[in-house]
Amino acid sequence: MGKKGARLTQMTHILKQRHFIPIRELASHFDVSEMTIRRDLDHLKTRGIAENAGGTAVYHQGSFAKGNDQDYNLSEETVKQNLQKNSIGRYAASLIEQDDIIILDTGTTTEKIAPHIPDDLNVTALCYTANILTALHGNTGIHLLFAGGYYHPKTQMFESTEGIDFIRRIRAKKVFLSAAGVHKDLGVTCVNSYEVPTKHAILKSSLQKILVVDSSKFDKIRPAYFCDLNRIDTVVTDEAISQEWRALLESLGIDLHTVPFNP
Repeated sequence: MGKKGARLTQMTHILKQRHFIPIRELASHFDVSEMTIRRDLDHLKTRGIAENAGGTAVYHQGSFAKGNDQDYNLSEETVKQNLQKNSIGRYAASLIEQDDIIILDTGTTTEKIAPHIPDDLNVTALCYTANILTALHGNTGIHLLFAGGYYHPKTQMFESTEGIDFIRRIRAKKVFLSAAGVHKDLGVTCVNSYEVPTKHAILKSSLQKILVVDSSKFDKIRPAYFCDLNRIDTVVTDEAISQEWRALLESLGIDLHTVPFNP
């Protein structure tokens, strides 16, 4: 095994242990240039092992691999953590007030909010996914806005430049955000890179940013970064969230709501 092969093997071992590490630290450890480490990570990326995420080497854990909807299917995700997601959705809906303008992000947890919005509330809701549009359309108290575009069947999301421009012209009191990973150092992430411009738009268009995620998403890293934790105002999750995460969110001034697993 040559020097490069030995370095790649050692680098993989380090990343398996630590999950992520700054490129400059790897360069110092192996006594090579940062450019060499970047080239090594390009090689590891082609093998689905790790990649360069903004100057940090990130290990691919389980489903964190290709970073597109080929490894994500909304219908399959719907059954995962279903009791938790339903409880989170019910509680999140209780945060919606009379005459609110809200945005519901793509995802299976945000979808659970829609059935619990009371019919007697006068609410304007913006969405851009087929599953959430279907869940909302029967509520006579909701004035629907829909940002369309190209359709991604596995996430049921529509996205386009025109759709993003439409979102930018809207001002909402609350946005209910989804995420596939929440990490204390690498921020809030999703699976698909095409989601990111839309997520940036809804963050800028909303006054209160509410992240709705089940506890399994914490300490997870997915390839498409869209915001830091300090951009989030409120987190709604289930009671299984760890004490470490409770303390961290409190230290960041994030309002945490935990809910039990109710069917």
